[in-house]
Amino acid sequence: MALITLTTDFGLEDWFVGTMKGVIASIAPDAQVVDITHGIEPGDIMGGAFVLGASTRFFPEGTIHMAVVDPGVGSARGAVVARVRGHTFVAPDNGLLSLVVPEDGGAEVRIHRVQNDQFFLHPVSRTFHGRDVFAPVAAHLSCGVALGEVGPPVDAIVRYPLPCPRETEAGLEGEVVYVDRFGNAITSIAESRRSCTQVMLDNGATIAVAACYADAGLGRPVAVFGSSGFLEIAINGGNAARVLDLHRGVRVVAR
Repeated sequence: MALITLTTDFGLEDWFVGTMKGVIASIAPDAQVVDITHGIEPGDIMGGAFVLGASTRFFPEGTIHMAVVDPGVGSARGAVVARVRGHTFVAPDNGLLSLVVPEDGGAEVRIHRVQNDQFFLHPVSRTFHGRDVFAPVAAHLSCGVALGEVGPPVDAIVRYPLPCPRETEAGLEGEVVYVDRFGNAITSIAESRRSCTQVMLDNGATIAVAACYADAGLGRPVAVFGSSGFLEIAINGGNAARVLDLHRGVRVVAR
């Protein structure tokens, strides 16, 4: 049975997600559809890229991941299908796949432009490519359509300018790249830097790095290397983003 995941900024209040599932069911009725999230902030390409990077590697080979965070819908922006180590991604070519398609992927990566409109719904809306382009393409791929049938090969995807940590006199400087619904502020500092023992915020506050949230007293701040593989700042039993005024782009220094 084919497995298709959905990641979007559509929310659940409107008809968008259900309609895309209806399109998939009409083309591939045996496909299993899994929602990763529809809670990406509207138009937040970097947030969507982070979610894909944190989640999709835990699905089995052969999974098709459809992602739509598409502030340029209806414009000249392209659309791509990328196959990476047995996983297939269908998305607008706007940087959304920056963390799942390696720049030096070599033979492990195949990228094709989405151009063959025989796999689209018609007429194609200028405002809902999730329904008319991405959902039907993902469904047809799950039915065995080859990448080459979707469109011609391309060498690379558009990449979002993701923040990279840098060494400074104060320590390893990174920044907050994602805030989850618990208010945990996830940074760009990867778990390969587990040797750090504290994090310093812009306001001068220092927070100890611990193994888990509960290592800090209730209501106290703590930094941990979380399940995403990155250092995050949390409050045990509280909302770090709200209490510490943390949001995407806030600078942090690990040392």
